[in-house]
Amino acid sequence: MSSLQKRSIWLMLIMLLLLLSVVSVSLGSKPIPLLETLRVLFTDADSPFRMIIQDLRLPRVTAAILVGAALAVSGTILQGIIRNPLAAPDLVGITGGASAAAVSFLVGTGGIFSIHWLPFVAIGGALLATFLNYLLAWKNGVSPFRLVLIGIGIATAMGAVTTFLLLVDEAYQASQILGWLTGTLYGTAWKHVIALLPWVLGFLLMTFFLSKELDMQALGDELAVGLGSPVQKSRLRLLLCSVALAGAAVGIAGGVAFIGLMAPHMARQLVDPVHRMLLPVSALMGAVLLLAADLIGRISFSPLDIPAGVFTAAIGAPFFLYLLFRKRS
Repeated sequence: MSSLQKRSIWLMLIMLLLLLSVVSVSLGSKPIPLLETLRVLFTDADSPFRMIIQDLRLPRVTAAILVGAALAVSGTILQGIIRNPLAAPDLVGITGGASAAAVSFLVGTGGIFSIHWLPFVAIGGALLATFLNYLLAWKNGVSPFRLVLIGIGIATAMGAVTTFLLLVDEAYQASQILGWLTGTLYGTAWKHVIALLPWVLGFLLMTFFLSKELDMQALGDELAVGLGSPVQKSRLRLLLCSVALAGAAVGIAGGVAFIGLMAPHMARQLVDPVHRMLLPVSALMGAVLLLAADLIGRISFSPLDIPAGVFTAAIGAPFFLYLLFRKRS
C-alpha cells in the first residue's frame, strides 16, 4: 500500500469522525440546527443552545471517542499477542474483571468517592483478572491458546460476581448499575472525560511505541525468539497496556461489547497488518463505531436513551458468529 493511499484512509476516517461528532452534537431529544451547532463550537457567540452543546453533548461525544479508541486498541493488542482473530477484552475476562471491580466500588461506597477513582478501580479489577489468567495459563511460558480458554472461564466467574453484587444491592441503585453495565455514555460530563483522558492517551502512546514488539508477537513465539525478541516480557508489557485501556474505558462507559472485536478486523480491511499502521486506524474505527452506536441509541427511540452497548452487541454478536464460522478450522 502506497503512502498516498495510507494518508487517504487516515484522512477519510478523521473526516468521518469529525462529521459524526458534529451530527452527534446536533441531534438528540432537542435537535439543534447544524449551522447553530457549528457557530457555538467554533465561535464565542451567545446562543440559547450553548449549555446543551458544551455541557451535555460535547463531553458525551468526547468520551465516546476516547472509549471507542481505547477498546479498539485493546482488542488489536490481544489479537496480536494471542494470534486469534476472536480475541477481545470482553471475551477473555479483562472487561469482566473491570466491571466486577467497578460495581464493587459503586455498591460498597455508595458514590461517596470522586468519579476520578473509577477508572483506577476498574483498571485494578482488570489487572487482577489478567494476573489470575496469566498465572493459571503459565506452563513454561504462557501460550496464547491457554490464555483464551482460561480467560473465558474468568469472564464467566466475574459475571457471576457482578450479578451477586447487583442482587444484594438496593433495587434503585442496582437498576442504574445494570444500565451502566450494558455500556452507556448517558450522563457523561466533563469530569468523566478528565478522569479518562490521561489513562487513554498515556497508554495509547505507550502501545504505539511498542508496535514493533506487537509485530514480533504476531510471527509466533519461535520465530520471534529467533529474531531476538524477549517474547514473554513483551507479551506481559503489551497485555498490561491492553488491560489498562479496557479497564479505563469500562470505568467510564461500562461493558460496551464487541468494539474490541470488530474495529481491528475492519481496520485490517483498510490497511496493511503492520501494527504501526493498524493501531491508529483501529483507534479511529473504534471511535466511529461507538459514536455511531451512541447516536443511534439517542435518536432511535427518543425521548428514551438506549445504551450504546445494546447496538454494539446487536452488530457484534452476528459479526462474532461470522468470524467463528469463517475461522472454524
